[in-house]
Amino acid sequence: MRGYNRNKQNFNFNPENKGKNFNKKENYQREQGLQVFVRDGEDINRALRKLKKKIERAGILKEIRDRQYYQKPSEKRRIAKKAGIMRWKKRQRELEHNR
Repeated sequence: MRGYNRNKQNFNFNPENKGKNFNKKENYQREQGLQVFVRDGEDINRALRKLKKKIERAGILKEIRDRQYYQKPSEKRRIAKKAGIMRWKKRQRELEHNR
């Protein structure tokens, strides 16, 4: 076993959880999904718009698109740098326009 250190403390150990089986559902919490509450008599299209807004704000669709294909780390950096340059240029244009 490579990298095993017998003297190293396990900081993840919690005596309160000793003996609990963490494979069971009741021993851990799952994140709650997005919810839209529809009032009585509210239009279903309005509820769908609310749901779409929440999905957009949470960034779920963006994350799905990003994970659809593998992207090399170098490509991620290149895209992030390009986006930063575009934001900077936009900010400069707005400052010039406000003068």
